[in-house]
Amino acid sequence: IASVPPQGGRKHPQQQMIKIDTTNILFIVGGAFDGIENIVKNRLGKKTIGFGAENGLNQVDADDWQKNLTTGDLVKFGLIPEFIGRISIITTLDKLSTEDLIRILTEPKNALVKQYKKLLSLDNVDLEFTDGALKAIADMAISRHMGARGLRSIVENSLMDVMYRTPSEDNIEKVEVTKDVITKHAQPKITYKENESQETSKAAK
Repeated sequence: IASVPPQGGRKHPQQQMIKIDTTNILFIVGGAFDGIENIVKNRLGKKTIGFGAENGLNQVDADDWQKNLTTGDLVKFGLIPEFIGRISIITTLDKLSTEDLIRILTEPKNALVKQYKKLLSLDNVDLEFTDGALKAIADMAISRHMGARGLRSIVENSLMDVMYRTPSEDNIEKVEVTKDVITKHAQPKITYKENESQETSKAAK
């Protein structure tokens, strides 16, 4: 039985606690734990710094440290032993690949691509992303170590100018986002309702 303060424990120490039976409750604790792989590699004898950092000892498989993660590594990372002792099962997840990030961009019900298509459709504008653009977005998120959380900022920066233009220009029919829009900060290809297709500007030099 756990006693939970409904209004926070520190500001209201005299409040009545709510009793919760945690017998059938599964608690899942997750996090990025950036840098913990270096702790595991050092324990396994894989040099990550110093003169031997570039030798064969450091060239290990990506899953090597994940398979050897222990509670001691988490304690050395900074978590207190009393907290770690209450976690019965410890597991690791693989990093998201380019294909995984593309699926996150396009497949879920509230996917980012669908959200921006809906936003521009309110102004009667059709938004399209090429396959190269989707791959470039995913690759950029991986290179910046941003993961899935960084996808929105990349798409937002690429479409910011267009999203300001479409409400004021009634003759825009379609906007196509290509790879150059993501990697070279070029302007998207805009098709106007008079069936005149043109690019607003060349790729930024």
